[in-house]
Amino acid sequence: MKAVVQRVKQAHVAVDGAIKGEIGPGLLIFLGISTGDSINEVQQLSRKIGHLRIFADDNRVINLDVKQVQGGILVISQFTLHALTKKGNRPSFIKAAPANQARPLYEEFIRALYMETGVEVAEGVFGADMSVSLINDGPVTIILDTEDY
Repeated sequence: MKAVVQRVKQAHVAVDGAIKGEIGPGLLIFLGISTGDSINEVQQLSRKIGHLRIFADDNRVINLDVKQVQGGILVISQFTLHALTKKGNRPSFIKAAPANQARPLYEEFIRALYMETGVEVAEGVFGADMSVSLINDGPVTIILDTEDY
């Protein structure tokens, strides 16, 4: 399971011009689920992100997590995080989980992240063609991969 976590001043996701999820300051998370992922990766990643200290404290030191700053969370499914580009110019997505496997893990990740933080989690529409808008804060962008733990 891979995640690109961005500290944002605000973010929203729209489908067919209608906003489906939005947050003010907080975390925008692009989540990619691979074929080998299970509930173990969901728990591992939600715990890591829930306690990721990437917000500044009163001394301007990056030392606080999303709950401590009362930030928002927006999660967007993104199978393209598993793109393989070693050969040729057209990415292969064979490591990305098929929708019937990925959707339940995506939904469980959102529940687990809420349980970990107590922060309501806004979301996109799984499998939809979405437009994501954000104002990156910092910029701070962290890439996490459960294969690295």
